[in-house]
Amino acid sequence: MPELPEVETIRKDLADLILNKKIIKVDVDIPKNVEPKNFAKKLEGIKIKKIKRRAKLLIFELSDKSFLLIHLKMTGQLVYRNKDGEVDAVGGHPIKDDLKKLPNKFSHVIFTFADKSNLFYNDVRKFGYLKIVGKDKLIQLSNKYGIEPKTADFTLKNFSEVLKKKNKLKIKQLLLDQSLVAGLGNIYTDEACFMAGVRPMRTAGSLATKEIQKLYKAISKVLEVALKKRGTSSENYVDAYGRKGNMVPYLKVYGRAKDDCKKCGVKLETLRISGRTSNYCPNCQK
Repeated sequence: MPELPEVETIRKDLADLILNKKIIKVDVDIPKNVEPKNFAKKLEGIKIKKIKRRAKLLIFELSDKSFLLIHLKMTGQLVYRNKDGEVDAVGGHPIKDDLKKLPNKFSHVIFTFADKSNLFYNDVRKFGYLKIVGKDKLIQLSNKYGIEPKTADFTLKNFSEVLKKKNKLKIKQLLLDQSLVAGLGNIYTDEACFMAGVRPMRTAGSLATKEIQKLYKAISKVLEVALKKRGTSSENYVDAYGRKGNMVPYLKVYGRAKDDCKKCGVKLETLRISGRTSNYCPNCQK
């Protein structure tokens, strides 16, 4: 699943392509994944004014003051095709079907704009969703997420309070919980723990003050680098222009099971935490 850097990269790229475009038609073939029931009708004649993000959720601010929410989940993909029929942007899961033949069997929601360009929502496993909500509902949904890195709420004080409140949770388990810390996933929790020198299976309550400070700084630093590199390239992610992210060469532990630590040379170890594979260095992380 794309994490904060990947979704933010998609957001920025799509904002350059579809802002102020008027939607004249919406085709839907997965009604259980869209809300409300009159989803298509509500969007006809509406313009996209802004594209924002909360955690891993894309938020399209619409001209009628409502909001279109799109969550790509594991296998969602957004494809923008211009009025000449050329694909200008692809973001999300790299579905291998020929993008020149759109719609394809995975195209479940199709937005047609007034200039005859299109935005396709493709999804292999249909885990993602699209919802139209008002401001109150958006606030309600946003409040379900925890403190988010790269925002004003992500202070050392607030981060420390989360760890104190959930002191029995394993560090990785806590960081993956979107209601506690928003936007992180398997990639950047492993990387932040390595940078901080903290083993992911330790409990939050076991961290000393200096370790909490190191982890807090590591989360921000890892995400800062990932944003600059346009995210991590994996089998499930490409950015809005169909390019793979450039973060892989900078990853220290994620995806490197049984490899040697790039810092000390000791073989990395692997374990499962909350159903997710976690890699760490038994020498560099305590």
